[in-house]
Amino acid sequence: MNNLDQVLHVQGLSTFVDDVPLPEDTLHAAVFVAPAAHGRITHLNVSKARAFAGIRDIFTWQHIPGKNQIGHILHDEPLLAENIFEYVGQPIAVIIGETPAIARRALKLIELEYQALPSIFDARQAYAQGKIIGQERVFSCGDLAAGWSQCQYIVSNSVESGAQEHLYLETQSAVAIPLEGNRIKIFSSTQSPAAVQKTAADVLGVAFNQIEVDVLRIGGGFGGKEDQANVWAAMAALAAAKLKKAVKLILPRSKDLAFTGKRHPYSSDFKIGLTANLKILAYQVTYYQNAGAFADLSTAILERTMFHCTNSYFIPNVHAKGIACRTNLPPNTAFRGFGGPQAMFVLECAIYEAARKLNISPLEIQKQNLIAEGETFPYGMAAKNNRAQTCWDLAWHDYQVDEKIRKVNQFNHSSPRQKKGLALMPVCFGISFTNTLLNQASALVHVYNDGSVSISSGAVEMGQGVNEKLRKVAASIFSISEARIRIESTNTTRIANMSPTAASTGADLNGNATRIACEEILKRLKAAMPKFLGTEPNDKYEIKNEILYHNTGKTRFTWEELVLHAYRQRISLSAHAFYATPGIYFDKTSEKGNPFAYHVNGTAVIEVTLDCLRGIFEIDTVAVVHDAGKRLAPLIDLGQVEGGIVQGLGWMTLEEIQHAADGKLLTNTLSTYKVPDIFSIPKNLQVKFLNSEENQDGILGAKAVGEPPFMYGIGVYFALRNAMQAFKPDLRMPYAAPLTHEKILKGLYSG
Repeated sequence: MNNLDQVLHVQGLSTFVDDVPLPEDTLHAAVFVAPAAHGRITHLNVSKARAFAGIRDIFTWQHIPGKNQIGHILHDEPLLAENIFEYVGQPIAVIIGETPAIARRALKLIELEYQALPSIFDARQAYAQGKIIGQERVFSCGDLAAGWSQCQYIVSNSVESGAQEHLYLETQSAVAIPLEGNRIKIFSSTQSPAAVQKTAADVLGVAFNQIEVDVLRIGGGFGGKEDQANVWAAMAALAAAKLKKAVKLILPRSKDLAFTGKRHPYSSDFKIGLTANLKILAYQVTYYQNAGAFADLSTAILERTMFHCTNSYFIPNVHAKGIACRTNLPPNTAFRGFGGPQAMFVLECAIYEAARKLNISPLEIQKQNLIAEGETFPYGMAAKNNRAQTCWDLAWHDYQVDEKIRKVNQFNHSSPRQKKGLALMPVCFGISFTNTLLNQASALVHVYNDGSVSISSGAVEMGQGVNEKLRKVAASIFSISEARIRIESTNTTRIANMSPTAASTGADLNGNATRIACEEILKRLKAAMPKFLGTEPNDKYEIKNEILYHNTGKTRFTWEELVLHAYRQRISLSAHAFYATPGIYFDKTSEKGNPFAYHVNGTAVIEVTLDCLRGIFEIDTVAVVHDAGKRLAPLIDLGQVEGGIVQGLGWMTLEEIQHAADGKLLTNTLSTYKVPDIFSIPKNLQVKFLNSEENQDGILGAKAVGEPPFMYGIGVYFALRNAMQAFKPDLRMPYAAPLTHEKILKGLYSG
């Protein structure tokens, strides 16, 4: 995998925020936070902390020159709490010391008195008390009442899906450096440099062009740094602007775990109706989203939940309601899949419950209802270039599912203590920001007169390989070696108004902007070739593998010579280009539109072996057929699929966020919060990419690959339940994830 970042990583040479060279007099920040979930501040005394040796200053909301506000979708979140705090870990004051240790020690000297206020941690309880963020949303299609009347079978139940910690390797980090003219430069571990720029500018009360944000790379994000990096960068910027010194703020792991939001937990109700031939005719679902104390991105995440309420299936009559519920937990935020996994899990539970009541395999219902070409989703968009059925059929055939079923049944018949379970998980995931506004990107490409190339874009490299894909785009357009191409840091002075690197759009948006810029330069170079070669202007000219071709014939001239000639002829070798995803729109009044550029399809086959005495299990097989279009970087795509699968398996089985009754995080260390490790990897992990046609709506025929694979992991939940049911045929247990070892034992031996 000829990937520059990987080479630097294995040598320990990659630069992250904590590695940025700093002035000798750089100061360090620590954050004083709320000790309880909900309270009214009656007294705050920072005088002892301010007098502590080595402390330069302490800032509260009263020291903010601009707006004490960091909410983007809804303006409901202060940077620093004023009179009331809403969750354990909400920032109240920022301490600036000469060293990190001094700043942390001074935290203990701050005196806070508060009046405790009632706290809510449960989404349904919040809804009952009217604590809602934004408006309830409803997506519907068909005639639900008529649909129920035609159903032979109707079942209903409730579903709980848990939170999930991002656990990026690089914790939330920022460095702010004052520049001349009262400007501030921020190095931030963020997926959204423009959001950091806007937040810092708003807090300081200055124009956006006074704030420069630079991101070379970040050590993982998974959505956790799309919006929540803003707060730490704004604090560092506030202190740097006040003190005229560089300020560094790095959250220790324990604080990062405790202060930041997670994947949204959902509590949901479903009702599903099927005909005698197992067609799903009607589906009703209500999602109670636990948003936490402030909006963050919750309303947008809830919207994507609604978009994926029917996953990979066609259901003609649907009523889906979504409610973002305000609780006293840290504001939950974006996470890989952005609300899609929660919706898909509920529908798979509904299918499983229907199959249980009918005493049939869920596979029969799944196969009968896969969406076909031209059929529509509840939001009005038709399935186009749909490969749901193709992926299912190939997975069934290539992974010999009939034989697997036979062997599982045979094993379970002969094994009293260990049981196997098998499940299939089809996935259909829409690609684009659901907020149409964000589907835009710019790129700046320079070709230097020695033939080397520099690319600036809005894409943030966070381990997903987007920089390598941008290199491949430029190399393909110019037909030159990738070794000539450098990807610059993501910087708000070179690319303005950039969208976050999120929603699996980083390569599509920024790759297409890069493509357009490269094509513009190439057009100029080809126009210069006749004079350079002494040939006719109307002849055919090409560059192949850095060699110039004239009328399909190879010349003796090279890319470098052509570039130098163009420079001498005063031809521009730079281009700025803009790309906006065409043909997408959504009307929130009717809740109908065409919100996605395309969909990604795939199917996973999951097989597990469960030790029913100890409640432990092994994941024997995860075998996937995935549609990635014409892959631009096959090894990167494979890594994304494999990593997404394992992260999804973790959400379904291991990663259980727990809070105490007072809202304090209990799973606040890596010994109490368990994530998949090398021993959690399926014994047999296979990925087959669909040999599909080019995707006209992606970059150079490719499809996005960041988020869709996560949802394959959902299938392990149902494979485990099938294994449990093989051991205990009358199994009755709630639909709740993660399905931990403890929950497995409780399900097998209770009631």
